[in-house]
Amino acid sequence: MTSYRQELSRSLSLRDNILITLSSVTPGSSVFIIIPPVIAAIGGASAVAFGAAALVGVLVAFCYAELSSAYPITGGEYAFAARTLGRATGFAMFLLALAGGVLTLSVIALGTGDYLAVLADDLGGKSIGLVVIAAATVVACGNIRANALVVAAFLALEVLTLVVLTAVGFLHVSQPISVLWTAGTPGGAISWGLVASYTATAIFAYSGYGTAVYFAEETHDAGKTIGKAILVSLGITVAAEMIPLVAVLLGTPSMDALVSAGNPMGYLLTTRAGETVNTLVSLGVAVAIINAVIAIMLQIGRLLYASARDGSWPDAIGRPLAKVNPRFRTPIAATITVGVLALLAAAFVPFDALLLATGANLMLTYVVIALSALVVRRRGKSGPYRMPGWPWVPVALLVAMAYVAYESVRADVLPVVVAVAIMLAGYAWYAVYIHPRRASRWTLPDPIVEVSGAPASSPASSPSPASSPSPSSSSSPSS
Repeated sequence: MTSYRQELSRSLSLRDNILITLSSVTPGSSVFIIIPPVIAAIGGASAVAFGAAALVGVLVAFCYAELSSAYPITGGEYAFAARTLGRATGFAMFLLALAGGVLTLSVIALGTGDYLAVLADDLGGKSIGLVVIAAATVVACGNIRANALVVAAFLALEVLTLVVLTAVGFLHVSQPISVLWTAGTPGGAISWGLVASYTATAIFAYSGYGTAVYFAEETHDAGKTIGKAILVSLGITVAAEMIPLVAVLLGTPSMDALVSAGNPMGYLLTTRAGETVNTLVSLGVAVAIINAVIAIMLQIGRLLYASARDGSWPDAIGRPLAKVNPRFRTPIAATITVGVLALLAAAFVPFDALLLATGANLMLTYVVIALSALVVRRRGKSGPYRMPGWPWVPVALLVAMAYVAYESVRADVLPVVVAVAIMLAGYAWYAVYIHPRRASRWTLPDPIVEVSGAPASSPASSPSPASSPSPSSSSSPSS
């Protein structure tokens, strides 16, 4: 039975992994960028949407934790899907994750200028977002341990902004508790179906805790700790986003003014604490965005590296992408490629189109995760972590995603069409390029095994398809 070689630097502790994962989730960015349009659309019922999303998040986290424990592989979701649902679905998931990651990098980075503009108008343009992507690419090419320290420092500032926002809200409570489940805007009452459709946005705001598995090959004792990293990251994320949201809803001087404000968080801070506090918090949000771009760059760079290592591309492309820098133990070529793709998307794709293209990726991803979690034990594969309530947890997740998808399609079908089109393109590439070369491509080796706390790196460990013509794994699912 072959396995991957230990090429990346296994130098992260459980805490380091959680810090990078939380930076990828970026609760600060979610609170200041994703939550405001939800408040504008459904008012106080945004608390209901985020509460429901937290329940869905628990289901998702249990599935991620079991799959990550069984397959602690840098490829993340596509590594799960390929080994449980078939290789073609695995590659379709890879393409969906790559597209979603690159476009998310562009969307987040372009928001930096909105918060730096408090210092000078010249800092508010698209060019600032491009600079952030370029700088994050350079930083992400460094050693993973050094990057863990960088994102930890940035994350501390991000958390501080959330603490300030929460304190301002709770120190000026002026709304009744019933506002948290009141579905309405200045235009009148709204339907609970619309609230349900915004649960998809709330799910997106929490997403990213599964990022922990992308650093599994760089985390000590990954099989035993990755599940814990995912569950802890979800818990911290929900608290870091839900508590400030409740504080804002209860502390606003006027719900109508909050809902109508273009920047509801800025409205609360300015009216309750003054312009200076709002300016300082805005700078903290800019730091949070930069931190998220670095963390996601690390994640997607490793995703692209893993795909090349599995032999997804012609050798002229795949061999450089599968190389790990011997000094930094980092996939530099793959990371730079992701940075260039994000720069091109941010520079030339309209912002509304970027948002549209990322809209439904997460729903499809969670459907595949649920199906993979249903199948994994039937494949005879299990890691140290086994979720409670299997198989009902993934079944409940499928039901929840079906309802969210239904309401989302009613609101706007186009994001779902785009996401499905990306997956179909993945199936097409697998059929045209990978399947005819299946003897040497996508042989799906076993995860790296650590022995007595040290990774196994004996000569018997198989090289990747990108560097050797014929590794094989007899346990791989058929195409």
